[in-house]
Amino acid sequence: MTAEAADLRVTNARVVTPSGTIDGGVAAKDGKIVAVGTEANLPDAEEEIDAEGNYLVPGFIDPHVHWGLSRYEFDYHEGLAHDFETETRGAVHGGVTSVVNFLLQPDPYLPDMDFFRSVGAENSYIDFAYHAIVHQDHHVEEIEELAEEGIRSFKVFFNWYKHASPELGIDHSDAGRTYRVLDKVSEMPHGIVMFHAENEDLAYELRQDLMEEGRNDLEAWTEASPNVAEAMQIEQIAMLTEFTDSRSYIVHMSTGEGVDICERYQEKGVNVHAETLPAFLSHTKHDTELGTWGKISPPLRGEASKKRLWEGIRTGVVDYVGTDHCPHKVEFKEKGEGKHGDMWDAIPGDNNGIEYLLPVMMSEGVNKNRISMERCVEVCSTNNAKRWGLYPRKGALAEGSDADMVIVDLDKSAVVDDDFYHTMEPGYSTFHGQELTGLPTHTIVGGEVVVEDGELLVEKGGRDYLPRYDEGVPSS
Repeated sequence: MTAEAADLRVTNARVVTPSGTIDGGVAAKDGKIVAVGTEANLPDAEEEIDAEGNYLVPGFIDPHVHWGLSRYEFDYHEGLAHDFETETRGAVHGGVTSVVNFLLQPDPYLPDMDFFRSVGAENSYIDFAYHAIVHQDHHVEEIEELAEEGIRSFKVFFNWYKHASPELGIDHSDAGRTYRVLDKVSEMPHGIVMFHAENEDLAYELRQDLMEEGRNDLEAWTEASPNVAEAMQIEQIAMLTEFTDSRSYIVHMSTGEGVDICERYQEKGVNVHAETLPAFLSHTKHDTELGTWGKISPPLRGEASKKRLWEGIRTGVVDYVGTDHCPHKVEFKEKGEGKHGDMWDAIPGDNNGIEYLLPVMMSEGVNKNRISMERCVEVCSTNNAKRWGLYPRKGALAEGSDADMVIVDLDKSAVVDDDFYHTMEPGYSTFHGQELTGLPTHTIVGGEVVVEDGELLVEKGGRDYLPRYDEGVPSS
């Protein structure tokens, strides 16, 4: 037995480690994991949690959220402070212990870096990092200095947001700016360019036709941006990635065609990576009862794409799962028209993803035998940590890693209703009303139990900004 006592140990667990799943536990001291193994080989600790034979997994990492996106009540900086508190409160209830948020403003980012670091540290319940959305020419000029500030992932809306949702304040990028960003990032350690892949030239024309026909249903939203609108953009992104010998990451990939294209380029050795969302793995365009709550960009697809996305996760073509969590209050999402109001005017994007990520992946993935628990941990935690330069500090139950852990009871169920959410109120999402099986019982952040059986045990703040440098994130 190790001589020095730990602060916390979790015992009687099925521990998912980087080298496989073992029966035993984990001990933590001063926020770090100090031992992983059988109970006999763990040090004594001041506090012990009996996992009752449930899984112990590394905390999930959501690489795709948009705090501060809604500008209806707050300016951007006020919205960031608000959303860091409300949405990461939901995160810890859902088993997510780190987040990478997209910075989005028309002004340069560099002058505000001190604010971006402090607003998360003071208001978040979990550690955080940033991507930067590059949608102005001066953002392109900031890329090298942003890398020195620890931001090495840059999102481009290549051809999208020419017309749609001007209230979001996002400007599209053409092929020229896209080339410049890919080229700048190509030699940057841990650098990568992220892409929203939809062609709005095509979607705009189809949208006009459908509106003239009087269509106002969820399937019409899908028809306005058909599978080919995503596929043609991914093909161009992959070609530009190959041309620049850079690295690209397709966010929220929704189509089977996208999986096919990524697989083809990956087999050629092109650095194209793909993320999908729980909503695309669970819903289809035929779920009409979702109304405007199901309006996501890109849209929900058919059963064939859903099946192919799960195949892509199993085979490794799709290596990342995020949520695209867009925290709008429901009255702003619906634009005051109700759940089944104006499909074309409603704001796109799903809500509360960071809180339903783990329950949905357990319920729809592990418990339905679509993926193993180990693969689920890879795509929702370990791979996300590796891609964003956070591994092995994050994404692993291993000695020296941050003690961010979640106990998961695969038999525990809950209906996603108003009481399910712990984010801003009123809570809603594409999973509202659905029963999910496979829930967290304890969420531990930095060796501290922050949620136990649904009860929040800590105050906000005191969390770390996670800068990514040439060698990745510092160990502490």
